[in-house]
Amino acid sequence: MLLVIDVGNSNIVLGIYDGERLLKDWRISTEKSRTTDEYGVLINELFRLSAIPLENVKGIIISSVVPTLTGVLEKLSLQYFGFKPYTVGPGIKTGMPILYDNPREVGADRIVNSVAGFEKYRSALIIVDFGTATTFDYVNKKGEYCGGAIAPGLMISMEALFQKASKLPRVEILKPPQLIAKNTVNSMQAGIYYGYIGLVDEIVSRMKAESREKPRVIATGGLAVLIAPESRTIEKIEEYLTLEGLRILYNRNCES
Repeated sequence: MLLVIDVGNSNIVLGIYDGERLLKDWRISTEKSRTTDEYGVLINELFRLSAIPLENVKGIIISSVVPTLTGVLEKLSLQYFGFKPYTVGPGIKTGMPILYDNPREVGADRIVNSVAGFEKYRSALIIVDFGTATTFDYVNKKGEYCGGAIAPGLMISMEALFQKASKLPRVEILKPPQLIAKNTVNSMQAGIYYGYIGLVDEIVSRMKAESREKPRVIATGGLAVLIAPESRTIEKIEEYLTLEGLRILYNRNCES
C-alpha cells in the first residue's frame, strides 16, 4: 500500500492506495507546532480506526507547501514506517517540463495537480485549486506546465473583511438566498460568493484567450464544490486530483 500526504496551509490530506484504488482518505488541520510524535500518534489512530495496519504501507510520498512540516513528516516516515519517503521538489521526476522563470518557485501542489490532470485528460488544461490561496495553473496540449495565477482564497477574503471592517461579523461562506440581500450576514455572503465566482470566471476566460488553445477547465480543493456549480467556465470537479498526482509521481520515481 502507498500513503500519500498533501500538506497545505490549512489542511493536510492523506490517502491510502492499493495499486490504483484509493481505499481511504482523511483531512486534518495543519498545525505547524505539532511534533513528529504528535503527528505519529494522530496517523496511527486514523489507521487503527480504519482497520489498516501500519505495516501494510510500503511507500510514502509527500507534497508540502509548509516547509516546517516537510522535515517533520519525513522524520515520521523513518520513525514510524521504517523508510525514507519521496518528497515532491527539486530532483523528483515529474515527466512534465516546467516552463517557469524559476521552476523551484512553483508550489509542489501545483505541479502534482498538473501532472494528474494531464495524465487523465491528455489535453490543454486550466486547473483551479480552491485552497488557502486559489491557484490557476495552465498546462498546454504538449503536457508542459506553463504557469498561472494566484489569488487570495475564499477564507482569506472573508477573514480579511471581518478583521478590517469593525462592524462586520465573521460569517460562514455559503451561497446566499438572494444577491440583493436583506441583512448584513447575507450581504457579506453575497459579495464574497458571487464576487469570487466572477474572479474565477474572469481569470479563466482571460487565460483561455491568452493561450490560444481550447483548454478543459477542472477544479479541485476543499471549496470547489461551493463555487464550481455556479461558474460558467469550470467543467468538472476532480476531488482527488492531488492525491492521484502523488500516486502517479510515486510510481514514476519508483520505475526510474
